[in-house]
Amino acid sequence: MTAGAKRPNILWICTDQQRYDSLGCYGNPWVRTPYIDQLAADGVLFEHCTCQNPVCTPSRASFLTGRYPSTTLCRDNGQSIPATEVLVTKLLADAGYTCGLAGKLHLSACHGSVCKTSERRIDDGYSVFHWSHQPAPQGNDNQYIAWLKEQGVEYATPPLEECRYVNQGMPSHLHHTAWCADRAIDFIKEQADKEQPWLFSVNIYDPHSPFDPPAEYLHRYRRMLDQIPPPNYIEGELDNKPQRQKARYFGHTRRPNVMAYAPLTETDHRWIRAAYWAMCDHIDVQVGRMIRTLVQTGQLENTLVIYMADHGEMLGDHGIYLKGPFFYEPLVHVPLIISYPGVIPSSRRSQALVELVDLAPTLLDACGLEPYSAMQGRSLWSLLTGQAPLHEHRADVYCQMYSSITIVDNRAHTDMVRTREYKLAVDHKSSLGELYDLVHDPAETRNLWDDPQYLAVKAEMLLRLSHRQAFTADPLPPHEGPW
Repeated sequence: MTAGAKRPNILWICTDQQRYDSLGCYGNPWVRTPYIDQLAADGVLFEHCTCQNPVCTPSRASFLTGRYPSTTLCRDNGQSIPATEVLVTKLLADAGYTCGLAGKLHLSACHGSVCKTSERRIDDGYSVFHWSHQPAPQGNDNQYIAWLKEQGVEYATPPLEECRYVNQGMPSHLHHTAWCADRAIDFIKEQADKEQPWLFSVNIYDPHSPFDPPAEYLHRYRRMLDQIPPPNYIEGELDNKPQRQKARYFGHTRRPNVMAYAPLTETDHRWIRAAYWAMCDHIDVQVGRMIRTLVQTGQLENTLVIYMADHGEMLGDHGIYLKGPFFYEPLVHVPLIISYPGVIPSSRRSQALVELVDLAPTLLDACGLEPYSAMQGRSLWSLLTGQAPLHEHRADVYCQMYSSITIVDNRAHTDMVRTREYKLAVDHKSSLGELYDLVHDPAETRNLWDDPQYLAVKAEMLLRLSHRQAFTADPLPPHEGPW
């Protein structure tokens, strides 16, 4: 940001469990996402953005602090972020920003008996806080459910007659996704005449399971159900992969509520995919409403807009649904679109390898603030503004899942490193791993871990993994003087 320039407002839209290929601008021919596609045309779309952990809490703690999960100590859902961690929203609030949030935050345990009220917060910088971790009734502080009660409406999502794995969601105007957008719209209007810059986090729960789009959005896919492609799964492809993948395929008695692939019919697979895409279509309409509000209030030209997801969704690919200790592209590769009219040149698609951990330092850079010494991410600002090569940022990207609960054993210790050509993932408890040639096998169906022709590649990737593990060591406490 040039000296004397006005600091941008920030509209930060984060969906939950949205895979990168669920948008038209990322090549999906089935969905209808014109508003997000236009946002991409107005800014920079990142073709290769990777989350730092494939489940919610560790990923969110990571991109909000600019630090890796092993550093924040948030390594799994059900853990709470330490009070010593500093969110970028706190740094911006201290610099004069008004920060607000609608939807989920999920930096602390918030389910079951642990969360009868809203999740425990640290000094996160949010002065406006419309908390609703998920749309289903939950505790006493779910503001979405309280709002429904004010409308005289009960939350109800009955199962779809044709598929018990899909629910008919609330009507669009009463849907949790629309409620999050409504809170953002109210906030944007309230800030329109104020000098103070603002940030608003729109943390939409969709397209996270349960798969429950508004019925009117699912209707379009009903007409084309037979044309919807099945999941990317080849019979026998799990034979030389870690055991937990097979367990997820067949289901497991310890976690019967976790969706298994094997019991589903071909029609089930299609309905689930249709419902997921319908949820993405509905998100797009709400994004359009928020962007129109920026235009109507005269704030679009001074607002940096981010569209992203915390992690992806397997959606049946490789015989797996939902999420877990897996590193396939549908789960770790997320959408990332950033727009700022007049500052970030439009109509660009970056092939650079980037990570969600890069977002926090990018926001500080965009606002003309000094880097925060604890952050481990690398700012994208020079790349975004044309001061650095568009397609260069990192030599590899890194994702980790340490000490995380699975359906097979007590804890998973796995991590992954990916270059443009190869991906390597290691299960540190079993010493098994996966190696994929992304050039010749972009669908990741052939595990080359034991292939003698790839021994040199495997050795190089293991060395890269070791380097990434080393360089995620906490930079704190800072050096304070001579040796």
